[in-house]
Amino acid sequence: MKPLPAALNPAQSHDAKRPSPILWVFAAALLGLIIGALILTVARKAPSGPHIVVYTSQDKVYAEELFRLFTGETGVEIRAVYDSEAVKTVGLANRLLAERSRPQCDVFWNNEELRTRQLAAEGLFDGVDGWSSFGYRSRRVVINTNLVSLAEAPRQFADLTNAVWRNRVALAFPVFGTTAMHFAALRSRWGEAGWRDWCQALAANRPMIVDGNSVVVRLVGRGEAAVGMTDADDIAAGQREGYPIIPLPLAPDALLVPNTVGLVRGGPNPGSGRQFIHWLKQRETAQRLIMMNALEGIDPTQVSEPTLVPDWPALLQELERTTRELERIFLR
Repeated sequence: MKPLPAALNPAQSHDAKRPSPILWVFAAALLGLIIGALILTVARKAPSGPHIVVYTSQDKVYAEELFRLFTGETGVEIRAVYDSEAVKTVGLANRLLAERSRPQCDVFWNNEELRTRQLAAEGLFDGVDGWSSFGYRSRRVVINTNLVSLAEAPRQFADLTNAVWRNRVALAFPVFGTTAMHFAALRSRWGEAGWRDWCQALAANRPMIVDGNSVVVRLVGRGEAAVGMTDADDIAAGQREGYPIIPLPLAPDALLVPNTVGLVRGGPNPGSGRQFIHWLKQRETAQRLIMMNALEGIDPTQVSEPTLVPDWPALLQELERTTRELERIFLR
């Protein structure tokens, strides 16, 4: 598996006056790796005691609270390395690949499924415990209620190519994080030709392509975009900030996104790593994440609305080709 893309330049940036997005993305990824290396360097010099190293793409505001609770209950310290909003998950996945001959991480807690499955295919996780999923949130269309009424709102993601939404849609770079996972799942649902036509029509509608799902919510909340493609937890965070936004109901082309967690093969603290994974997957822990709005529910099979069901073998087999197509259509 080749290293995952870490820096790309969008075909259209929201703010033409700011420096090139390729510099922002590269700088964010580089800064994240430097900070993570410093954290681990300091951690290795700290007094020895029960601890684990967790790489996580879960939002820091949610993860830190759970880490504090786990340490309080078990006495096991967690030394966390987070990713950046711009290159969600990809930076950590590349780091795990780079460290595979000498693992520095015990547990990879990912807030989506795509990169976890990629790493599993590369043999990055323990042969016995491996990885698993828990809880879920969803990919949604979000609207600014001051600009768009429910009657005129798009009913599904497919509708965002309609001419009425030209220059009015915001989305994150479609090669990172849950946006990448969603686009790949749409391809497995619609087929290559139909998916490519939709992507090209969406790009022709001149969307605002930005640095992450929280930025999408901010643009829609401020009225700089009317609608956006984003995650339910980011919408909930925007509503807490007072933005006039609501998520639209789940549609057949929406996607449920679980959290995933895996024990890294050869990690330095496998016993404590297993202990944390068991704790994280408890129903009580998932309920805490739901209360924080980091998750929407515990069991995705209980969701009554039909949503995308990715064909994972086909999706992973075609992922590199899918990524190249997305780069060609949306980025340069």
